[in-house]
Amino acid sequence: MHTRRLSTATTLAVLFSSVVLVGGAANPAAADSSKILPAASVGDVVADGVHQRVFISDPTGGKVLVTDYSGTVIGTIPSLPGVTGLELSTDSGTLYAGVRGADAIAAIDTSALVESARYATGQNTDPAYPALAGGKLWFGYGAAAEGNIGSLDLSGAEPVVTLDQDPNRTWYSAPTLASTPGAPNTLAAGIEGQSPTELAVYDVSSGTAARTAYLRADASNMHDLALTPDGQQVVVASGAPYYHQVYRTSDLTAGTNYPSDTYPNAVDIAPDGTVAAGIDGWYEPDVYVYKPGTTAPVRTYDFPNTGNTTGSDTLMPSALAWAPDTSRLFAVTENSAGVRSLRVLTDAVKSVSTVTVAAPSKSTLGKKLTVTGKVTSKGAFPAGAQATVTRTDIESPKGKALAPVTLKSDGSFSFTDTPTAGGQVTYKVSYAGDPLHSAASGSDKVAVPRTVTTLTLNHNKVLYAYGTDVSFTAHLGRTYKNRTVELWVDPFGSDKPKKLVKTGKVNSSGNLSATVDMTRDTTVTAVFAGDGKYTSKTVTSTAYAGVKVSTSVSKQYKTAKIGSTSYAYFHKTTDPVFTTTMTYYKNRSQKLNLEIYYQGKWYDAGSDYFALGTDGKSVVTLTGPHDTGYRMRMRASYVNGSSGDTVNSTTHGAWKYFYFTK
Repeated sequence: MHTRRLSTATTLAVLFSSVVLVGGAANPAAADSSKILPAASVGDVVADGVHQRVFISDPTGGKVLVTDYSGTVIGTIPSLPGVTGLELSTDSGTLYAGVRGADAIAAIDTSALVESARYATGQNTDPAYPALAGGKLWFGYGAAAEGNIGSLDLSGAEPVVTLDQDPNRTWYSAPTLASTPGAPNTLAAGIEGQSPTELAVYDVSSGTAARTAYLRADASNMHDLALTPDGQQVVVASGAPYYHQVYRTSDLTAGTNYPSDTYPNAVDIAPDGTVAAGIDGWYEPDVYVYKPGTTAPVRTYDFPNTGNTTGSDTLMPSALAWAPDTSRLFAVTENSAGVRSLRVLTDAVKSVSTVTVAAPSKSTLGKKLTVTGKVTSKGAFPAGAQATVTRTDIESPKGKALAPVTLKSDGSFSFTDTPTAGGQVTYKVSYAGDPLHSAASGSDKVAVPRTVTTLTLNHNKVLYAYGTDVSFTAHLGRTYKNRTVELWVDPFGSDKPKKLVKTGKVNSSGNLSATVDMTRDTTVTAVFAGDGKYTSKTVTSTAYAGVKVSTSVSKQYKTAKIGSTSYAYFHKTTDPVFTTTMTYYKNRSQKLNLEIYYQGKWYDAGSDYFALGTDGKSVVTLTGPHDTGYRMRMRASYVNGSSGDTVNSTTHGAWKYFYFTK
């Protein structure tokens, strides 16, 4: 049940706000949103434009929920068993609620959000649907076979309740009532859930309800009805037929209907006459918005499902409400699991707009190109309407505003531009909307090739002794604006990650250098990020580092030369000891290789790997028996891969020569 009233204060607020918007830019509309409601049912929905709140009755839960305009619940008025219809006072200070389970009309303070008064209507009256008209609060009441209309007069010192206001006893049960400020003495009524649908119109100017028109409509299962702002028509949402019926209130003859679909279940009319027509349907749009007297909807809404449920959410009966300024349309939906949500629909009075943009897929840097497109919506655009244009590229990553483009009457547009930077260039066209059309934007991309610059890095594949300080120099060729280069150093081994060691502008020769202590094989990377006319570029140089390795010999009885080479002399009963010191790395081993000299040549006499201690030392004893009269030599080596790791390059130590005697 919807009985919308717009107070004088609200009317003025809407008028003045519109005047301000004409002279300045309107705030951008918020996006449509949805929030779950803690409601077991829904009886009625009313929007309060003064406090910017939405009131939702929950008959099963016995309460009225209060949300802000974003849909967030900010209050609850409890202890209202069976509360159904809601009506807002002319000053938006009081919300009246029909409380069936308490045989009363409750008054709710809309500022404090508490029940401020309760007016008993009589035992077993079950008042459900209040409506303000003719200076009184009218209400439909009565259980089965006892339906009628009553009034509550609050103008005197004491409230006065008058029952049986319909002498024709038109109603089988409590009728739904509707009124409007534009026709203050007109009251419309209909019966819910009955086939055929019964409708009636009353003149309440005398303080009593005088029935002026009656109809057994060609419709069934009515859910909702609403009066147009001038009171000349009543719009009805019945389960059948599958459109929203319109009747003249003077005699309830049919007017121009609003097309919808199966099954109409809700209707609300804004103060400017805009009609929101809702249906209960899974496969069709749920809400249709019409300008007064038109048959083509300004826009439609099709609700998605909430949560992991079957089908889409559906609109609940009598669950549409306009914000008085039409800035929002509120709708309560339900999913197949019984979860109810308040949907806040913005720009509902505006036709949906779309923007298409067509730019060349490829263009040349510095060459003028043409972009075309169209803003599409229902109806013509205002003369002189413009859309904003933004160009985004590597030099303007946040976008650069170009000259706005003027729309033709059909919404088409065209403009030219000369890209000043290469790479991907995006043109975005945005229409801010107008009183008849929603805001929208679209974009297209252009590939603008950039020049490839030169970037080099020295010392690639050069082998250095362990610990050598090596200056790596990047050389950058010609660019447009960016002369900055990054130098990254990545030593081999997972324990030392890649690290940025220097970033800066190259010198007048185009060079930038960084010194690296070569303790491991190392990859150096130079990075140029590119600029508006030159592409980014990355080059690498991998240089190699050996290990430190030395071997000492002990237990010899003398050292003497054979030819020009020094030999350690051992008695054949003595086992030589070789101590190798090598750069340590986890799980690293050294390779000892033994050779023997025979008939003028050195021959391999065997080799083996020996683990290094954490101090980098490895002590190996060459056990006997030892043959005398042969020259021999021993060398310690690190072998990349075979020595247990790959962080250094293969490095051989010096040969150690020795000789056995008796």
